[in-house]
Amino acid sequence: MLTDDGKHLYVSWDEYHLLIEKLALKVYHSGWAFDQILCLARGGLRPGDVLSRVFDRPLGIMSISSYRAEGGTIQGRLDMAKYITLPKGELAGRVLLVDDLADSGVTLSAVVERLRGMSAIAELRSAVLWVKGVSSYTPDYYVEMLPTSPWIHQPFEDYDALRPEGLARKFAI
Repeated sequence: MLTDDGKHLYVSWDEYHLLIEKLALKVYHSGWAFDQILCLARGGLRPGDVLSRVFDRPLGIMSISSYRAEGGTIQGRLDMAKYITLPKGELAGRVLLVDDLADSGVTLSAVVERLRGMSAIAELRSAVLWVKGVSSYTPDYYVEMLPTSPWIHQPFEDYDALRPEGLARKFAI
């Protein structure tokens, strides 16, 4: 739900899961057959997991981080993992790159550039839930275009500030 000021988008778990399902349908209806999914951790983990299950394709994971300052609201240096984790073999063939959103576009552009340099990848397409209006990169598949580029409050962000002591208090353990 977008606030009246257009600067914040609050997403519930139900809305989040519906967006992932809509993304799966966009990929499905495109008719593109892919061999593997590569998700960007952490934001792409949940969408990548669901797409991997729906399409019955192996899921690779690449850890990447660019939001560090001000509680994750200010983009910092892009840290990209040297290795990609896969259940077997190497990242090859037709690969669907999955993340939660195209924010500035810097992260997705950098990853796509790196992956396109891998000779084993025959074709690469990207998929996200949201594309912000300020993004310099537009994925092949997305569910929502957000022209006002709001800050997206995703349902799992509650865990960013939760520590084990807070859980213990919650359950009176």
